[in-house]
Amino acid sequence: MITLSVIIVNYNSVQDILNCLKSAYQFNSALTFEWIIVNNDVKEERRKEITTSYSEVRWFDMGYNAGFARANNEGIRNAKGSTILLLNPDTIIQDDAINRCQERLISSPFAGASVQLKNEDGTNQITGNYVMTGGLNHLLPLPYLGSLLRKIAFALGTRKTNIISPGAEEKVDWINGAFLMVKKQAIEKAGLLDEDFFLYFEEAEWCSRLNKQGDLCVFGDISTIHKQGESVNTALHNEGKGYSTLSGKKGLQLIVSQHLRIKKQFGVFWFSIHLLVHTFEIPIFFVFSFLENLFRLRNPFRDWGTALSFTKNVGTLWLLTPRILSGKPYFYRMF
Repeated sequence: MITLSVIIVNYNSVQDILNCLKSAYQFNSALTFEWIIVNNDVKEERRKEITTSYSEVRWFDMGYNAGFARANNEGIRNAKGSTILLLNPDTIIQDDAINRCQERLISSPFAGASVQLKNEDGTNQITGNYVMTGGLNHLLPLPYLGSLLRKIAFALGTRKTNIISPGAEEKVDWINGAFLMVKKQAIEKAGLLDEDFFLYFEEAEWCSRLNKQGDLCVFGDISTIHKQGESVNTALHNEGKGYSTLSGKKGLQLIVSQHLRIKKQFGVFWFSIHLLVHTFEIPIFFVFSFLENLFRLRNPFRDWGTALSFTKNVGTLWLLTPRILSGKPYFYRMF
């Protein structure tokens, strides 16, 4: 009987998946899991490299780049396990982390769990997060204005929303989607991932619904390596990692997805606050970057290209605002 289904979404990630599977199959427990790969890459030519080496893998083609939520939902619908693991292809499994996480989760009251994600140099990544009222933590990456808001928040005693070094069992509000293990019975009650999302923050919105079925937890004494955004960066020729990039195509997807999450999870009022703050950031970005570079004896216009790209992204968000506020189903794919 299969108790755990591991779902990996492929988009230009075959080599990462091979490395991931190789690391997992160092441990006998991997033979007991159901492995599902959902393919978003219509030009994928390396499928046989996986299915030949790992004949038990179940492969599903979406036929288009369906993004994170839709592809994982396809995997969940076809999964036989009573526990589901959403696993990024750019993870390297250490110390039998999948099996250890599953054993702890199924014997616990938690609805879902993760292990501590680490960089390749062994330093911790942000794995679990707390929710700030209205999702205000989404404003912190804003240039200049975000730094001011961060100082104000800390001065008021606001706790950090990101957990860098969790304890053995750290309850959180939402978990990084790179390694997100959930009991299927919780999914049946909370529903699948929201298919309006293409990429980013869909797991945050999903966790807000899963959390109503039971607590979420990071097992900080179990860890695995996550290369963090390798496939997306390759597709977009982007070197930035994390969620701080607000310019370019990746920045546009981040801005749209975070506002979509705010609307769905916190409502129209908080969506409007975020939209207005992002808009107010535009003149601040141009003026303060000019003054800062001038003060540092650099080309005062050196950051205006980035500021212009950010401005275009916010403009696109304004164009999408009526659609977002309508609440009608729509696939918010920005690249």
